[in-house]
Amino acid sequence: MSTDQHQHNWQEDGVRVIRPEQFDANTPQTRGMQRVAAVSKQLAGSKGIWAGVTTVEKSATTAKHHHGDQETVIYVKSGNIKMRWGNDLEFEENAGAGDFVYVPPFVPHQEINGGNEQSIWIIVRTGQEPIVVNLEAVNDAQQKVDDHLHGF
Repeated sequence: MSTDQHQHNWQEDGVRVIRPEQFDANTPQTRGMQRVAAVSKQLAGSKGIWAGVTTVEKSATTAKHHHGDQETVIYVKSGNIKMRWGNDLEFEENAGAGDFVYVPPFVPHQEINGGNEQSIWIIVRTGQEPIVVNLEAVNDAQQKVDDHLHGF
């Protein structure tokens, strides 16, 4: 056996299973969605990644936000979400169940759930700090969506 195998207590320093009742809702939030941490330094002892579950309510529009220098990967578990991004949210793409979405660092973005059911996303981010920089109030964001949908 190598020296590393003798120096580690794999029972305490090995694989972690984090069950839903252990998830931590004490994370920064963006109105229109609820984030809970599942893998973090506190819950799993992770050093370089954060993972969690985000629920976006039906007919919800989040405020424009970004996640600082963190990269984000989203797996759409259920529902459909329109992603809008850019300084003026001028770009958009739809994502549905089974799709992966990649959001680069500092990209202003917004999620819109125009459907009649909530959407559930599995989120993985580089870094340990749950960075959420909200860039506008949700009422302003909803008005822009309403204007966009009605051709104003």
